[in-house]
Amino acid sequence: MVKLLRLALLAAFSLLLMAARMPEMKVVPWEQVEVPTQNILLDIAFTGTNPSRGWLVGDKATLLESQDGGLHWQVRKLSALEPEAYLRSISFAGAEGWIVGQPKILLHTLNEGSDWTLIRLSNQLPGEPLLIHALGAGAAEMVTNVGAIYRTEDGGQTWHAQVEEPIGAIKNIARGPGGEYLAVSSRGSFYFLYTPATHAWKPYLRESSRRIQNMGFGPNGSAWKLNQGAEIAFTDDFTSGEWSKPLRPGRALSFGYLDAAYQNDHDLWVVGGGATLLHSPDGGKTWEEAKKLSNIPANFYSIKFFGPDRGFILGQRGTLLRYVGYNTAE
Repeated sequence: MVKLLRLALLAAFSLLLMAARMPEMKVVPWEQVEVPTQNILLDIAFTGTNPSRGWLVGDKATLLESQDGGLHWQVRKLSALEPEAYLRSISFAGAEGWIVGQPKILLHTLNEGSDWTLIRLSNQLPGEPLLIHALGAGAAEMVTNVGAIYRTEDGGQTWHAQVEEPIGAIKNIARGPGGEYLAVSSRGSFYFLYTPATHAWKPYLRESSRRIQNMGFGPNGSAWKLNQGAEIAFTDDFTSGEWSKPLRPGRALSFGYLDAAYQNDHDLWVVGGGATLLHSPDGGKTWEEAKKLSNIPANFYSIKFFGPDRGFILGQRGTLLRYVGYNTAE
């Protein structure tokens, strides 16, 4: 028993020592962007016809528009929205865009957002809309916070269920390049995988003793998984259910990771509480930390790339960071 205790203490000390030795990012290729709100920013998208025109959504009916690629933002007010509307997800395919939120909010545009139409959703819809993905030509896919998946082909007038049964409360969900979904249960005890071929959710228990926080897809059929306690794990095949041993590249006891995104096939970025920003140039083998951002008084909730040279970090108190690259970063 004493021997096991010593080994546990040694392992904990080794983790803390590794975190203390994490290299600091000498040049941080991100800059903070001023936005006209202190509300939480939840999602960002740019139109497919004009990549300079972008939209930000968030809580308290936050809707911001940019005409210059995300450098400057202006508030857009929609009379159809209640002041406490929670706008969770936005997506564009060409000039056609969609926004979903709570309670049961669905907005649709055909002209890059110049005009938004509120579409009434049925009170029978299981759960509240959590994610929307534009498919083009009046088509979109919507997922609710209980795992119900619906598709429309007529601009949102009718919706058709893609799964036989919902899976219960989920807290995070990600869509893969082939229409697959990874969903994390509300308590983080397990996760679900949906594939279009099966039209059903498949459950998987967590491998780690720590609960799952978030999941997402990587390049070439891979995926990542964030656990509470600042753990991250990887798989080369998201359909296998087999994951690498979790890593703790940062200060495991002082903050948690909330989201991750691949910039390309090898550069991986992780964001989290306390303005946490980590970077791995080799898909998770080695890490560096952007300690220069520690003066930003906000949690980083999500990170999203629109190509290898275009990325954004969203957080609380109207926090927005833009990827500027190493050549232009100070």
